[in-house]
Amino acid sequence: MTRYVMIIDLTLCAGCETCAVACKQENNLPDGVWWTQLITVEANGNGFGPVNEMRLDYLPLSCQHCMDAPCVEVCPTSAAFRRKDGIIMQDPSLCIGCRYCMAVCPYTGERVFSSSKPAYISPFPTGSNPIVHRSHTVEKCTFCAHRLDRGKLPVCVETCPMKARIFGDLDDPNSEVSQRLRDTPHFQLLVEKGTMPSVFYLV
Repeated sequence: MTRYVMIIDLTLCAGCETCAVACKQENNLPDGVWWTQLITVEANGNGFGPVNEMRLDYLPLSCQHCMDAPCVEVCPTSAAFRRKDGIIMQDPSLCIGCRYCMAVCPYTGERVFSSSKPAYISPFPTGSNPIVHRSHTVEKCTFCAHRLDRGKLPVCVETCPMKARIFGDLDDPNSEVSQRLRDTPHFQLLVEKGTMPSVFYLV
């Protein structure tokens, strides 16, 4: 069995948003649509101290690819489904725009609903994701499943200049992700919801 997970090392993340921009380009995302976003957290409290004492921390967010994903359970058309490797996919050709998946997902902002016809700045498609974007459908991060199927890493992992992202098979005890999670303090988002997210944050 394979269970793909993403590790994000918050001690390395510089908040540059390269991950978000690379994701947008790779997946030919329309204007205003982002599958990856970054929350800025002011770590030193008030922001009024000496400049050399100020520090900002960042929290990258995207679909958590939960092992017990409520979105999969409520989708009436199976547009939201889980692959054998644990990745939660969203098929826009099956999505009817009911947004049940958005209603039950505890991670606010992980999905994007496009209410209007996709518009683009570029006159030609970018990236290698074959998904056709549609209006009145829900979209989200796919862990770059189209790249994984060709033996490549997710584009956010490949392009991160700080090497803050690690991707691999958690079911392989010798994989880098397994070793890092054994050796390094980490957390997951909203574990109390029982969704078993596949994104881990190192601290």
